[in-house]
Amino acid sequence: MPIYALSDEPVFPPADHAEEEGLLAVGGDLSAPRLLAAYRAGIFPWPHRGMPLLWFSPDPRMVLYPGQIKLARSLKQIVRRGDFEVRLDTEFAQVISGCATTRRKGQRGTWISKPMIRAYTQLHELGAAHSAEAWQQGKLVGGLYGVSLGGVFFGESMFALVPDASKVAFATLVAQLAAWGFGLIDCQTHTAHLERFGAGLIPRSRFLTELAKLVEQPGHQHPWQLEVTPAQVCST
Repeated sequence: MPIYALSDEPVFPPADHAEEEGLLAVGGDLSAPRLLAAYRAGIFPWPHRGMPLLWFSPDPRMVLYPGQIKLARSLKQIVRRGDFEVRLDTEFAQVISGCATTRRKGQRGTWISKPMIRAYTQLHELGAAHSAEAWQQGKLVGGLYGVSLGGVFFGESMFALVPDASKVAFATLVAQLAAWGFGLIDCQTHTAHLERFGAGLIPRSRFLTELAKLVEQPGHQHPWQLEVTPAQVCST
């Protein structure tokens, strides 16, 4: 398959034209219209240092269906004890900054550049990007962020300064998305961490079919507010 060079217009080639590793196109920018067009089409940016902006649509695709999440017994105990207070959309800037700066084992750097931070912060201000946050004693200690369109949440990144903080934020967010009727969480590519939560790989063709239907659902009002209880989080 060819690798497409993007024009100044926020349009993309079909996602199923991506090469075997998922690379579809290069160039363009991180403007809100382009990012929203990309997610709606099953495409996402993945910057690589020293290269033009790269856009991907991998096959297969890692997804999690909210009603099928799996929580370890130990994590349910942590949720029930209330070790963390979970909030939504109260400190998006802190969350994306935490994802960009927190060191991870086996990683030398981050793909969340300053332009990416500015772009997704703008999406948050427009009501299209959201954060789930874990707090302890008034301090943000973990969380995640992503993009929401219709009934789909596109997960981007998470971080934790305290063990289990991001896990609790993620489990709580998934329970809330399920309660709101979201049908799909896009996890992009395989990770063992998300597989333990019940995420799995599906063909890109199936992902694109489901995505096309779900993005047409009514979205949820911004800013998000947590409505589920710890008991509901642990009910899966």
